[in-house]
Amino acid sequence: MDWNLVHKAWEKWASTNIGSSGEPLRAALLINHDRTAPSRLLSTIAEQEGIIKVSPIELSEFISFVKCNRLQTESFIIGQNQYMVTSIHENWFSARCLNSTIPAGEGAIVMQISTLLLVALYEGSIGSASRAMVAVDQFAWLLSRKH
Repeated sequence: MDWNLVHKAWEKWASTNIGSSGEPLRAALLINHDRTAPSRLLSTIAEQEGIIKVSPIELSEFISFVKCNRLQTESFIIGQNQYMVTSIHENWFSARCLNSTIPAGEGAIVMQISTLLLVALYEGSIGSASRAMVAVDQFAWLLSRKH
C-alpha cells in the first residue's frame, strides 16, 4: 500500500467529513491492520482526526475484538465510550454507544478497506448514521481509485 497516497486521500477526505459543525463525523481513526499478517505485527494508528484519544491498550483490545470476531458476543471501547455492535456486513459493521451523554446518542462505523480499518464516530441517530455511512463509503472509494 502506498502510504503517501493513503495520507493524501485521508487529508482530502477528513477536511470535509470530520469536525464539529455540520460534518457527518465527529472523529475517525485509520488503523494499519492486515488480517493476513502474522500476529506478532502490531496494528498502529496511521491517521487520526477529531477529538478522540485511544491508548495503545485500547487499540490492542479493539483489534483483538475484531480479529477474534467477537462482534456478536461482546462490546468494545473506543476512547471514553463503550459500543455494542448493531449491524454486521461483509466488510463493515456499525455500533451504538452504550454510555453516551448526548440525547440523540452516538455511533460508530468500522470498515475494513484493504489492509486498513477505518473507525468513524458520529453523533445522532438514523439520519446521522446514514450521513456517516456515506462519508465512510466516500473514503473507501477514494482509496480504491488510488490502487
